[in-house]
Amino acid sequence: MGSGGLTGVFLCGDVMLGRGIDQILPHPLDPVLTERYVHDARDYVTLAEAVSGPVPRQVAPAYPWGEALAAIAAAGPAARVVNLETSVTRHAVPVPGKAVHYRMDPANLPALTAVHPDVVALANNHVLDYGRRGLDDTLTALAGAGLRAAGAGPDPETARRPAIVPLPGGRRLVVHALGLASSGVPRDWAATARLGGVHYGAGPQGAAANRLLERLRAERRPGDLVVVSVHWGSNWGYALAPDEVAFGHALVDAGADLVHGHSSHHPRPLEVYRGRLVLHGCGDLVNDYEGISGPLGYRDDLRLLYFVSVRDEDGTLAEVRLVPLRSRRLRLERAKERDTHWLHETLDRISGPYGMRITLATGKDGGTPALTARPA
Repeated sequence: MGSGGLTGVFLCGDVMLGRGIDQILPHPLDPVLTERYVHDARDYVTLAEAVSGPVPRQVAPAYPWGEALAAIAAAGPAARVVNLETSVTRHAVPVPGKAVHYRMDPANLPALTAVHPDVVALANNHVLDYGRRGLDDTLTALAGAGLRAAGAGPDPETARRPAIVPLPGGRRLVVHALGLASSGVPRDWAATARLGGVHYGAGPQGAAANRLLERLRAERRPGDLVVVSVHWGSNWGYALAPDEVAFGHALVDAGADLVHGHSSHHPRPLEVYRGRLVLHGCGDLVNDYEGISGPLGYRDDLRLLYFVSVRDEDGTLAEVRLVPLRSRRLRLERAKERDTHWLHETLDRISGPYGMRITLATGKDGGTPALTARPA
């Protein structure tokens, strides 16, 4: 990827490195939680162990990524974009009115840098779980690690400003991030002139969404590869909200080459619109949900890596290579063949109406099958 007239971008679903994941890393925070049913973050490790067996403690920072790291290295993407659903702070006072709160110790940030993200999207419904102080700590920690952030900041202009990554040949990857209310982002988390916060949108036709469309039209340069990372939609279900589908199309019409949608706990349809890719929900990637039972039928234990190849000359989609994984012992490992076949059937069925065909492909190692998505 990245040669022969194509540029490769790695995208993924939500990355949550707090709570139980933080507890198995070298520098765990105080495990006390204020959740209704679980009061100790270590209990999430115990739940995972009940499903999959013993989970080691004091693991290396790369442990939660497991076999994903080798798959990403083998693909060789030109850029990597992740959505971090975790506050990076030692501040222990959570915001009121939320059922769960995610945070990780800043000393455990190598668990994020292990995947070498070029851009960390922050416009989501967990980055302010520990308030504005927690957000300030998060932004400081990311900057200290040399990571570019998009979608949150100390003021509205910074929160709305895209992250820019140089690409070969003098080109740029431009990444915008927006969090919509439909994903659970509270309205009062929006960045203001007085308080830091996220790039918040009340809805797909609201002022923030329209302002983003105007910015895309005004600021795109020739040769740019433009990604909009948007936290939207419900946690469960394959049906898509018509207004969010229309917003994905509007983003493409305004100049986006890739729409990186996330928030759902399982993959949702892949769409091709005017030759561009719209991911309506990438599903989760790293988290501590392994021992928690979600609604039956969605297989949220299965995860995907998205390797997107776009044509340099016009930004249109060539293909998406999907690498199936599963969470086991709070670590990602290659999915079993039967699980890959289940993902193939499911994704092909739900993505077909949106112009995308999913096929089985032999893994690059000649073994475990992968999936390929191309315009139908």
